[in-house]
Formats: sequence, structure tokens, C-alpha cells
Amino acid sequence: MAITGRLVLLAAVALAPMLLYPGWGTAWLLFSGLFMLAVLDAMLAASPRRLVLERQQPANVTLHSGTESMLLLTNNNDRTLRAMVRDAWQPSAGAVDPVQRITVPAGERRRMTVRLVPTRRGDLSAPHVTIRSFGPLGLAARQRTLPVPGTLRVLPPFHSKRHLPSKLRKLRELDGKAAVQIRGAGTEFDSLRDYVRGDDVRSIDWRATARRTAVVVRTWRPERDRRVVIVLDTSRTAAARIEDEPRLDTGIEAALLLAVLAERGGDRVDFIAFDRRVRGRVDSASKGTLLGRLVQAMVPLEAELIEMDWGQVPAQVRAVSAHRSLVVLLTSLDSGVPEENLIPTVAQLALQHVVVVAAVRDPLLGAMAAERTTASEVFRAAAAERALLDRAAVAAQLKQLGAEVVDAEPLDLPPKLADAYIRLKAAGRL
Repeated sequence: MAITGRLVLLAAVALAPMLLYPGWGTAWLLFSGLFMLAVLDAMLAASPRRLVLERQQPANVTLHSGTESMLLLTNNNDRTLRAMVRDAWQPSAGAVDPVQRITVPAGERRRMTVRLVPTRRGDLSAPHVTIRSFGPLGLAARQRTLPVPGTLRVLPPFHSKRHLPSKLRKLRELDGKAAVQIRGAGTEFDSLRDYVRGDDVRSIDWRATARRTAVVVRTWRPERDRRVVIVLDTSRTAAARIEDEPRLDTGIEAALLLAVLAERGGDRVDFIAFDRRVRGRVDSASKGTLLGRLVQAMVPLEAELIEMDWGQVPAQVRAVSAHRSLVVLLTSLDSGVPEENLIPTVAQLALQHVVVVAAVRDPLLGAMAAERTTASEVFRAAAAERALLDRAAVAAQLKQLGAEVVDAEPLDLPPKLADAYIRLKAAGRL
């Protein structure tokens, strides 16, 4: 009855001008007919207000790997829903088909599947869904945006895990679990053997020698169960893009590989993401697997457009470990004036700890330095050479302080940092 009354009212409004102005008759009648038809079509469309929407999706997904987000639409209208549905995922979620046509008979439920291929690490969201419900003729529609919040956590890809088997093999060789035996200084007792010329006389075991006719020495191996503290710089320099990813993401890859390797090597690992305050922390004493806790702590990390407060770093390390540890600083070698921030901090840390400074080097610098065909390329090559020389000078100062420096391109940084850890382990410096 309500629809019939509205149609009568619309017909009266449409026919009134034709009676007052007969010359407009045919054109106005045609326009009025189309208008009434469109209004009737919109009135016969299913109401978006009476839809019930539910969202289903996985809680986590790895960066660049595909997943699916599903919407369940329940039509509580007494008419068939013919709609255009838009699932409003943010652009970095990589929604392949966020807008779809769907038909849901009255009282039934249908599923809408949206393919997602995230292009950014972090927590991605879809706050609402927009429904445009068309009438039977498709001339007009009703539209409404309904709040259906959804969140997808995109985890770091950990591409550098492909290097893990080879690095673990080297660690097993150091521990004597493989066939290869490696000699090296250390503080953990391994075994006794006969003295040979060239052995350190301080390694002679006099009690064992007294029980035998030959001189016996102790052999040592690198000590295990040491502390590894990884400090990831999340200041403004971490926002710079090196090749196809931010410097921060390359640091995350290197930190993940080193942390898993050190844990498998029997060491305790602590992680701190820091700029002017702690952005993320994982303690070795926490429950759960180290890799899982690290990944969850790294997901929300973003580069902050502020300067790094290097003066607080030694205090943050002391809060984690008061004993001699391996401190790894994942930062940049071209961040402002190193003499006023990075170098004094490394000098202070090196008094008690073994320090490794790991930095990402832009491959574009090497490419620019090699191209010298035109005058503009010569100027760019000179600038690139200057930048490379500055990095080399900073690295030399850090080495004079006793720190190890790993300066490598994005793909090479994780394995080279792992090699530096194994090298220090083999030399007994940990």
C-alpha cells in the first residue's frame, strides 16, 4: 500500500505540468515516465540496511604472498539483492578484485572472496564495505557504507633464511659436531692432547702431565651460551629506500638471520628497536619461539622521521645485559656526523662488549662511480666516490676502536653479518 501511494503521488506530480502546459506534453510525458520508472526501480531494490555482513580472513600472512579475505553477506530482505560490493582494503593490501557484482536471493547467504597480495609489512585494515543495491531493471540503486572492520597482519618475508643451513653447518663444525675440526682460541674446555711445538705453554695441564710421561695440553673451543644484543636503528635514516625496499626492512632481514643463527648456536639473543625510545623489544627469557616473537615484534616497526639518540644506546644495552656481550648495531654509516653520534657510542660500548656495526650500502653508488661517459656522469661519479670514501673513513675509525664493520649491499648484508658472527665465534672473542 505504501508503494502504491507513492506511485500515485509521483504520477500526479509528473502529469501536472503537462496539464498546465499542453505544448510540453510528449517530451514531459517521456521524461516523467523514465523518472517514475527509475524511482520505482530504486524502491524495488533490496535495502542495504537489512544486510548482515561477516568477515573471515587469516590473522597473519607473509609479505608478497597471497591470501584471501572472505565476506559473508546475508540478505534479510524479502527481495533479491543485486549489488555491487566494494571491500575497502587500503592500497598496500594489494586487493586484486575488491569490487564485485553479487546476487543474493531473499533470506539466503553468499560468499564474496577478495584476493590479497600485500606489498607492505605491517597491520593492514579494511574499515568498511560499500553496498550499491540495484533495482530489477538496473536503472537506479541504493548505496550505503557499512562498518565491517578487518585487520591483516603482514609479517616480514625472511628471505635470508635460505642462508641458514650453510651457516648452521659452519657452527656445527665449530662445535665438533661435524667431521671437520677447526682450531681456534677460546675459553671453553674441549679435550686433552699431547704437546706439539708451537702450542701455548699456558695451555699445559700440569696435573695430567704428572700422570703421564708426555707433556699434555688442553684444547679450547669458542665458548657458548653468550649474550647477543641486536640494536636496530629505526630513526629517519632507516626510511631511505635502497633498491626496492626501505633500509629498515633490510635491517630486519639481517637481524632475523643473525638471531636464529645465534640461538641455534646456543647463545641468548635480545632484540631492541630504538631511535629516541624503544619501539620494539624481545627478551631472551620470554616464552615462545624466538623467531615467532621477533617477527611479531618487527611487524609494526616503521622508520620515524627523527634523529637517533645514540647517547641512550649504552644504557639500553646495560638494561639487557650487564655482562660482556656481542652488541650488533644495525644502522647507517652516512647518518649525519658520525663523529658526534655513532663513533662515541661505539667507543663506549667497545670498552666492555664486542661490537659489530652493520650497514646497508646502496649499489647505486658503485654503478654511478663507474659511469663517466658524459660530463654530468662525471660529476655524479665524483659525488659517488666522495660518499664511498666517507663511508670507508667512518668504517676505518670504527675498526680502530675495536669494532667489526659489515658494510654490504642489501642482498649481501644478512649472510655477511652471519659470517662475522661465526668468525668471532671461531676466534673465541664471544
